[in-house]
Order: sequence, then C-alpha cells, then structure tokens
Amino acid sequence: GSRSLGEISDGYNPWQLTVYKEEFKTPDWLAGGVLYQIFPDRFYKSGKQHENIPADRKIHENWNDSPDWMPNELGKITNNDYFGGDLAGITEKLDYIKSLGITCIYLNPIFEAHENHRYNTADYSKVDPMLGSNEDFKTLCKEAEKRSIRVILDGVFSHTGDDSVYFNKKLRYPLNGAYNRTDSPYFNWYKWETWPEKYHSWWGISTLPEIIEETPSYLDFVAGEDGIAQKWLCSGAGGWRLDVADELPDVFLDNFRKAVKSTDPDAVIIGEVWEDATSKIAYGQRRRYFMGDQLDSVMNYPFRNAIFGFLKGGNGEYFLETVLSVLENYPPQVIRLLMNHIGTHDTERAITALAGESGFSRDRNWQNGRKLSEHQRRHGKEMLRLASLLQFTLPGVPSVYYGDEIGTEGYSDPFNRSTYDWENQDCELIEWYKSLGNARKLGCFTLADFIPVSCTGKIVSYIRPCSDESVFVAVNSDGGCMHQIKLPESISNITVMLGEAPQDGKINLPPYKYCLLKCTYSPEKNEENNQ
Repeated sequence: GSRSLGEISDGYNPWQLTVYKEEFKTPDWLAGGVLYQIFPDRFYKSGKQHENIPADRKIHENWNDSPDWMPNELGKITNNDYFGGDLAGITEKLDYIKSLGITCIYLNPIFEAHENHRYNTADYSKVDPMLGSNEDFKTLCKEAEKRSIRVILDGVFSHTGDDSVYFNKKLRYPLNGAYNRTDSPYFNWYKWETWPEKYHSWWGISTLPEIIEETPSYLDFVAGEDGIAQKWLCSGAGGWRLDVADELPDVFLDNFRKAVKSTDPDAVIIGEVWEDATSKIAYGQRRRYFMGDQLDSVMNYPFRNAIFGFLKGGNGEYFLETVLSVLENYPPQVIRLLMNHIGTHDTERAITALAGESGFSRDRNWQNGRKLSEHQRRHGKEMLRLASLLQFTLPGVPSVYYGDEIGTEGYSDPFNRSTYDWENQDCELIEWYKSLGNARKLGCFTLADFIPVSCTGKIVSYIRPCSDESVFVAVNSDGGCMHQIKLPESISNITVMLGEAPQDGKINLPPYKYCLLKCTYSPEKNEENNQ
C-alpha cells in the first residue's frame, strides 16, 4: 500500500531499514556458484560456417589483432570490426569453463545487431548470424546443462538500434520500421519530437533510439505470453541480466518478472545498477527492485570499488564500511546472489587496473596496445590473486570476465574486449582460479553471513560462517611489511586451503600475502573468553 519516506541526516551515513515481501524468494542454484562473463565475439571461434552474415562487416583475419579504435573518415567510431567468436565456440570450450568451477555463463548480447557489442539490438527474436543460429543457442544450453552450467542472457530493453527491424533507419529490413512509416506497428514504441528525424535516443546517441517501455504493445512483445522473455527461457536460457535496469520503469520490471517466473520460477533476473540498489533514486523515483516483484539481484559495483580501493592504498576500515553498508541494506536472499565482479566489458581489465599506469584522462591512442612491463605484470598477478580471493569469498557470487583467469590486459573499451589468447595461457593463474572455484563448493558460500575479524590499515580478515564448514580469510595489502594476525578463538579444526599456514594461533602474512582456511566456527568460544 502506501509508503512513507523518512529521511533525517546529519551528514553521517544514514541508517536504513529495508522492507521486502515475506514471500520474496531468489533461485537457490546460483548461490555458492561462480559466474563467467563472455563477450561472445572475442572468446573462441569454432570455424563453423555461418549463413547470412551482412556484407558490411569487417572481419579480422588475425585473432590476435587489437580491436579497431580509430574513427572512420567521417570521424565516427563504428564498432564494426569482428573477430568471429561464436556460440559453437563457447560450446566447444565448455569443459575448460567447467574446469574453473563455473556454474553459470553470462553472455553479453547475442541477438542480431550491427555493432560488435550488440547493445543496439536489431532483432530480439534471433541470434546474430555471426554467432550462429537459434539452434546453436539451444545446443549450447543443452551441453552446458550436462555440465551443471546454466546460461543467462543480456536483455537490452531500454533502447534498440536505429538499424533494426523495429526502427529501420538504414533500410536494411522490409519498410515496416517506425522510421519508415507512422502506421508501423513499432511507431509508438519510440518518442518522437518531429517524425522521422527528431526522436529521443539513449544518452543522446542517435544510433540508439530510446524505447518507451510502458507502451502496451512493447510490454506485450517483451513480457507478454510467448514474448521475448519467455521465448529464450524456453530455448534453454537460465535467466536474464537486464542492461541499465535503473532506466526501466517499474511497470516493465513488474511484468518482466511475472513473465520470467511463470515460465521458470528458478530463472534468475540480475539488474545492472552501479550504486546501492536499495536506496537508488532514478529520475526522481525511489526504486523498489528488491520488494520481491522485480529483480533477484544486481551487479555489485560497490564491492569492486571496495576491493580495488583497499588494494591500491586504501585502508581496511573503508573496505569494511563499503561491504557492510551493502550487507546491511540488501535482503539476505539478494546478497547471496550478488554479481561480484572485478571487471566487465564496461571497465578496465582487472590486472591493468591493479598494476598499470592510470588510464584516466589518457586517449585511446595512448591506451592502444599498451602492455604491462614485466615487473608490472608480476606485481599485477600478485594483486590479482588478492583481488580474486576477496571477490570469491565475500557474500555473493563471483563473476569472472573471460580472460581474467589468464591475466588478459587492456584499458577501457574497446581494449578491455580483446580476444581470449588461447595460445598464451597463463597456467599458473588458471590453476589459481581453479582452486578458488573449488573452494566455492563449501556450504558457507551459499549463505549471506559475514563476520569481520580485523579490518584495519593494510589488513582485512573475516569469517564466512556455516554450521558445518566455515572459512577464515585474511589479506595483507602492505607491500613493505609483514603483518601478524591472531586467529579468533572461535575457529578450530583448521585446514589450509590457500596461502599461509597458522602457527600457535597466529598467522604471519608477508607483503601481498593471504590465507584461506577451512575451519569450524563456534561463536560461543569467543563468549566464554570474554566473560
């Protein structure tokens, strides 16, 4: 019913009570798992012949080229270069993906679209011809399922491409688009100032005409009976990641959830929200993502900021404050599914962000082809181990951006979207990621519980408790000093999973070192000693 918004603040972090419906459930299968994010054009090329590939695409002969970044003769960046990674290629690599402990693949958009990132959808009903066919998608899902992996899709519903079945500005499709005629079935999906030349577009980018998502025919097209949301679930998808969820109105999200959950109650819906999603105000509206009628979870940018801030000279106190504010504000069933990434197609590559020179305010010319020096790369791998250990052991689900497990480098778009270098795999790092994936099988990671032990200065340590097997994690981000940590008395039966071993109830962490201990957690022990 009615909601009241109380807000009295004196400059400190406000205290918040989050309200959600008692029956709000999120899918169990993703809890405790590991996500793997793939930018489909750049992962692996099967060599399979595909039909009906548009003739106006540039295809790199050499898999190891740098992605194009120079503007064309008109001064436009076209994103029109492709490497030819495809769905059959992902299917071929499923055993490799499985070996990393992955339980869910998140694909950047796969629908027909005429730029390599495919966020400018041209046809929601079919797979892009370079990636293969709708049948190839079904095969990928079936083969993944045999390995207990689910596949989730990227849904871009706030805008389409101007070069699409629905808008058809470039006359690629039959003349039925909103740009072609006012009696087009798609005409009222878009917001016109003066038809056809002046229309609202996403962030003012004219190639991305904006959708009015409340339009009944559009709602029905995406979230109606046999609409796009259901169609792809029926083809094998395990859920959706919603692009720019904060730009999708409530009525759209409400209908989308109904469509998804009525088809498959176990399908997951993850939203792209960069801030705290419980207190998000977008376009003057307080959002209600987690009342139980919309999202299951979100991409967890605040944790990425906390991890990088801590490792790049910040302190444990700030790290803890960021983590706790999310844990205090989000419902537990959301926390256990938080998409914890340390890099995506929208950010610099993790190893570059951790050890490279700052790319901030540097142009693409400077960023292009820039590699870490041997010394930087060694340091980068050291830092990547710490970052990924935190990422894999904080509440939520770690999301590995393809290639991070071999230390793929790159500054921002398009350099963070380079191809996976299958000929130069970093076996040492792959083994590290495999051991993290293996550790995720412990029951404590399916829960949202988190007990900080010592988060001060250059040390972060915490327990992930569980009734049977718990873990204790500690990280030293100090490059110059060994730090000694006293283990909490509440943990016993210790097995070292990764890193340093304790001696006499203490653990010595040399510079940039860490430990992951499996243990039994008995909180009453602490109380006995405190009496």
